[in-house]
Amino acid sequence: MEQNDMMSGMPRRERAVMYKRSYNCCQAVLLAFAPELDLPEEKLLAMGACFGSGMGSMDETCGALCGAQMAQGLLKFDNRRMNPQASQLRLLFEQRCGATKCKELKGVGTDRGVLCSCEDCVRHAVESLEEML
Repeated sequence: MEQNDMMSGMPRRERAVMYKRSYNCCQAVLLAFAPELDLPEEKLLAMGACFGSGMGSMDETCGALCGAQMAQGLLKFDNRRMNPQASQLRLLFEQRCGATKCKELKGVGTDRGVLCSCEDCVRHAVESLEEML
């Protein structure tokens, strides 16, 4: 059985976690929404390529949240500003994960330790977007 066939019956959040084992957090979230996004997998991988590890440096927004917001725009954009929806998605993610910056989530430079693993960030990003769809 091919990997896609095995994953077809899994909840989307768990498919995203499976993708995370081969791709960065942003790409994993985008691939989890691939059937609805109607874009080739190669394009989704390219879109998310530079957003892993907090935009490559851990200093910026978690790649999983970036991927969820990209998917949100592709799924819901109707030629109107999406700032309120983007803000709501960010807030849902932050409530689930404890932060939005990669470095803070991983406990780098803090005394709090890891707030949320990459797999859980991916899972929570998918859950947050699903809640809004």
